[in-house]
Amino acid sequence: MRKGGLLMRKWSEKWRRFATGALDMPQDLTMEMPRITMIGQLQMYIENHRGVLWFSNQELRLLLTKGQLLIRGQNLVIRAILPEEVLVEGVVDQVVFLDE
Repeated sequence: MRKGGLLMRKWSEKWRRFATGALDMPQDLTMEMPRITMIGQLQMYIENHRGVLWFSNQELRLLLTKGQLLIRGQNLVIRAILPEEVLVEGVVDQVVFLDE
């Protein structure tokens, strides 16, 4: 990576941290973190993902800004999908954040 790109990324991250604290903005918006809402084990709504990497009825892998989100379960179904949001139904057994 070029030196200018690295400096820009550091400046951008500092700005996000400032906005989170000083402007009282939610971290999921400013830090590009996923927001996950679960209703029991039966439904998950994930916001701020960067795309679906893999899907089957037993596993969903989403790309995040930093890493990946792995969801394992049974009878998983994607009920709705938008560019940065996904609604999953089924029996969710495991949710794992991966640094990859």
